[in-house]
Amino acid sequence: MSLTCPICQEALSPVDNGVACPANHRFDRARQGYLNLLPVQHKNSRDPGDNVAMVEARRRFLDGGHYAPLATRLAELAAERKPQRWLDIGCGEGYYTAQLAERLPDADGYALDISREAVKRACKRAPQLSWLVASMARVPLADASCTLLASVFSPLDWQEALRLLAPGGGLLRMGPTGEHLMELRQKLYDEVRDYDDQKHLELIPPGMRLAHSETLRFALPLTSSQARADLLAMTPHGWRASAERRAAVIAEDFEVTVSIRYDWIEKI
Repeated sequence: MSLTCPICQEALSPVDNGVACPANHRFDRARQGYLNLLPVQHKNSRDPGDNVAMVEARRRFLDGGHYAPLATRLAELAAERKPQRWLDIGCGEGYYTAQLAERLPDADGYALDISREAVKRACKRAPQLSWLVASMARVPLADASCTLLASVFSPLDWQEALRLLAPGGGLLRMGPTGEHLMELRQKLYDEVRDYDDQKHLELIPPGMRLAHSETLRFALPLTSSQARADLLAMTPHGWRASAERRAAVIAEDFEVTVSIRYDWIEKI
């Protein structure tokens, strides 16, 4: 076990139905199987992260197979690296994590999210993993303990990534390009804001380097009003756009461009 105490950073060891450190900070395992390693002093609200509605919308949309090619390619890229221990940072409700676990059956797998509601649902997908409610800025794992980090549509603390990775390990980052969901954004806003999908490369810290990059792009027909509503609810567009524009999007079938960039960023 490579877990560390979120309060004193000492090693955690299994005790009874949970874990504890030498200073006797104890954390019980929830009924669903996860560990809550997010102390109250590290929370910025009572229930940080995605709420139940967002988690359920994402679960329905992803389980509908709309983004299946994205998950398949992520798992393929991870399997090519043959990690010994891996961590999904910001795992959400666990759709991508479960596919990583399926392709990495012999590796030691961990997954965390700050949303307790997300992790409660996620841990049912792959009970063999170590599921954690924890902060992405204070990951409760030991230095150099991971050979692969996965970051899927998730904010990232680069210094934490550098700390967690063993030499030769790497970060597998999956995020949108400027084309992603362009047609949806055009329906929601009078002016569609462009963004630079390479901007994150400027944030790579010394000691890490970009070793591989590729883009997966396909057209996705949205022929179900439920799928369109869920796509809105699982993105920031669900609260940024006006109610009138959101209703118009849900009412009519249309097609969107899915365009996702994968980067493998190695620790030197």
